[in-house]
Amino acid sequence: MYNSKIFLLLSLFLINSIASSKADSGQKCSNTSSLVGFESNFTMVRHQLRGHLKILDGCSFQVTGFDMLSGSSDVVFWGAVSLNFSDLTSGFPISGQRLNQTAYKNASFSVQLLPDITWDQINVLSIWDIASTSDFGHVTLPRNGSDSVSDSVHTVFDNCKNLSDNYRVRWNLNVEENWIEIGLEAAAPRTYYMAFGWANPNRTKELMSEADVTVASFTEEGRPFVDDFYITAYSECKLSSKDRTAIGVCPDVVYENSKNGMMVNNTRFVYGHRRDGVSLIMFRKPLNSTDKKYDLPVYPNEDMRVIWALGLMKPPNENRSHFLPQFHGGPEKVAYGHLVLNVSEKVDDCFGPLDADDNEDQELIIADTEVPLVVTTGEVLHYPNPPSPSKVLYINNKEAPVLRVERGVPVKFLVQAGHDVALYITSDSLGGNATLRNATETIYSGGPEAEGVVANPHELIWVPDRNTPDQVYYQSLYQEKMGWKVQVVDGALSDMYNNSVLLDDQQVTFFWTLSEDSITIAARGVKKSGYLAIGFGNGMVNSYAYVGWIGDTGKGHLNTYWIDGKRPLNIHPTNENLTHVRCRSEDGIITLEFTRPLKPSCNQNDKPECKNIVDPTTPLKVIWAIGSKWTDDHLSEKNMHTVTSQRPVQVLLIRGSSEAEQGLQPVLAVHGFMMFLSWGILIPGGILAARYLKHVKGDGWYQIHIYLQYSGLAIILLGALFAIAELRGFYVSSLHVKLGIAAIVFASVQPMNAYLRPEKPANGEDASTKRLIWEYFHVIIGRGAVAIGIAALFTGMKHLGERYRVENVHDLSWVLIIWFLIAALTVIYLEHRERQQRDRLQGRSNWVLGNVEEEDSIDLLSPNDASARKGSQSSGVIEVQLEPLNR
Repeated sequence: MYNSKIFLLLSLFLINSIASSKADSGQKCSNTSSLVGFESNFTMVRHQLRGHLKILDGCSFQVTGFDMLSGSSDVVFWGAVSLNFSDLTSGFPISGQRLNQTAYKNASFSVQLLPDITWDQINVLSIWDIASTSDFGHVTLPRNGSDSVSDSVHTVFDNCKNLSDNYRVRWNLNVEENWIEIGLEAAAPRTYYMAFGWANPNRTKELMSEADVTVASFTEEGRPFVDDFYITAYSECKLSSKDRTAIGVCPDVVYENSKNGMMVNNTRFVYGHRRDGVSLIMFRKPLNSTDKKYDLPVYPNEDMRVIWALGLMKPPNENRSHFLPQFHGGPEKVAYGHLVLNVSEKVDDCFGPLDADDNEDQELIIADTEVPLVVTTGEVLHYPNPPSPSKVLYINNKEAPVLRVERGVPVKFLVQAGHDVALYITSDSLGGNATLRNATETIYSGGPEAEGVVANPHELIWVPDRNTPDQVYYQSLYQEKMGWKVQVVDGALSDMYNNSVLLDDQQVTFFWTLSEDSITIAARGVKKSGYLAIGFGNGMVNSYAYVGWIGDTGKGHLNTYWIDGKRPLNIHPTNENLTHVRCRSEDGIITLEFTRPLKPSCNQNDKPECKNIVDPTTPLKVIWAIGSKWTDDHLSEKNMHTVTSQRPVQVLLIRGSSEAEQGLQPVLAVHGFMMFLSWGILIPGGILAARYLKHVKGDGWYQIHIYLQYSGLAIILLGALFAIAELRGFYVSSLHVKLGIAAIVFASVQPMNAYLRPEKPANGEDASTKRLIWEYFHVIIGRGAVAIGIAALFTGMKHLGERYRVENVHDLSWVLIIWFLIAALTVIYLEHRERQQRDRLQGRSNWVLGNVEEEDSIDLLSPNDASARKGSQSSGVIEVQLEPLNR
């Protein structure tokens, strides 16, 4: 019984839910709206949109015969109050259905309105691209009891026939009113003409002769037009020099301006546009014309031969006032052709929209550094991304053209569009971001100050760099959608980068630009190859490599590696923080580019890439390799390089010069040898002479001391100048440089110290306090200078190994250690012998032959001798003082 009650309750709940659902559905989809049953064709605006709309009920509509080129992922059905720019852009989605990145071809489908949307809210139903704020096409719904909406844009016809892959003829027929409406549609340049007409039924060959054709094209300003032509010869229209009669492919009016008081050109232009690289021009002509001489009758129920052609249109000049078609050329069925057509039969073999190879209709302006770009405003004629405001930007008198600039090449704008238009270059396709609508917008140049008038234009100079995206936009800061696209293309690498050098063998060019904490690098080969690699190191082993190659799909790749051997297994991928990475191939020649920090930011310093530091103040050793193929997976000997650099090239990055620093090692060897000669031989030798040669008669020890010290100091200064001159600067960055500066300062103090030496004490007198202070200072500074100088020698060897990767640095360091160990053992031996000699002399007598008391630091270096001297004075022994002759 308990289960029966539960079943009964569930049944009642289900029945109630179904009833409620039906009631709600009936309420939302009532047929009381006056728009139910309304039908209309879509007005084409962009993306070759065509279709027919029918409102089914209060919450749905049907679309049939729908054509559209693919748009973005955010193409939706959109409602708006009116076609006004602000009303249309501030509209709202009316359905959850997306027309996502799909080309529609004669499609049919039904669409449901969102639950909270009613037909009363919608005056304009648009197919809208949210990403570009673009109207692809729309239908204006009738209001206030009107049954239909007049529309001057005609894109849907009853019939369509493919003449070629990129040329179609569409038509509507009205026999009762004696006219045929024809639309010529071609994916062809704007400067081309489209010709279509009827051949003379009496001719079976040379069908162009005596044919009645209509020629449609665009003026130089982009305005569509049609003209009625009659063909009398296979030639461009010309006037006879004898009787001024016309011959060739000529407009009817050239043969005879009027006949029986009526114009012979009775073809009437109806509508025309250029959309997405496709021309559509519609005209109307009578089936049976009053002009019997130049117009052929069209019999709607009969098979008739028609001819067509595409070709270049020649604009008027000072000698003629008409646009004239030039020879169409070939091949047949592409540039011209003929077929039999019965206009009364239903024909529709145009499946889907025409898709032009070049769908950019706007004028293209290529920026030139010598010619400024004049920015003004003007009326909207052919703005490429409707809807648009009432005025848009003109550049060099062209409406919203596509602007092409090169990276590294300055672009100069003269802004004279008015004080209410501030030009700026932006990543936002809409612009008008003074209210910060788009928080992620990147501004590359311009801003509030970039405004001016004709009398006082503002000069704006923009230099796109290698990190500028391939497409940006010029826009007004205060109004959306006034400008259009900027195509940013690669200029010469020499323009994009501040510095460049040719690497070894002149096979690869190395480019770079330094910033505060990063470096941007490019490399380009001079020969065709499958991959290009550059490395930082003395050779392939123990180097950091950057490899760029083109994959099987044509996409460029760039990866980084640490190489610790010569086999494929020794090539280890690394994870460097590279940005703005690009790799491309032009005619088989590879160019790679990337930006990396000077010092890697690593949490784990044991990774190889953490040690790949670029120091701009020291030369960067660069090598290269090229080969036939590279892959990330299963690298083998076949993938290894086929051509490599013979030796590394050392590039001093901070110089910003255009020449490679090659052969720095000889200069560094001279610098190192001079410093070793000074701190390892001369200056220590001078100190040893003052310490252990006092037993020599006269002042020979003093002369040796002076000569060695001054010679060592001179060589030190000369060696420092060698390094500074070669490195083109004085950079206090490494420990070696800091120790070297300290050692030079200490050594330079000694000559000044010697000049300020106090008087020596007289025989038998104690040294003065100043003398003692001087002696201590002289000894401490001298010994400190030697210690710091020796430390500078060892850090110099380490710096040479780390930054310049000299292979035998380790061996040289051991040689240096052994040398100073021998010197230390020698000093220890001399000190031991000196102590023994003093002990013997003290035991025998207080007088030492040749003991010259004038040694400046004897009290500090030999305190026992000082005690002996005092002892001799107290015992009454006469000491002989030998004064140096040249002191």
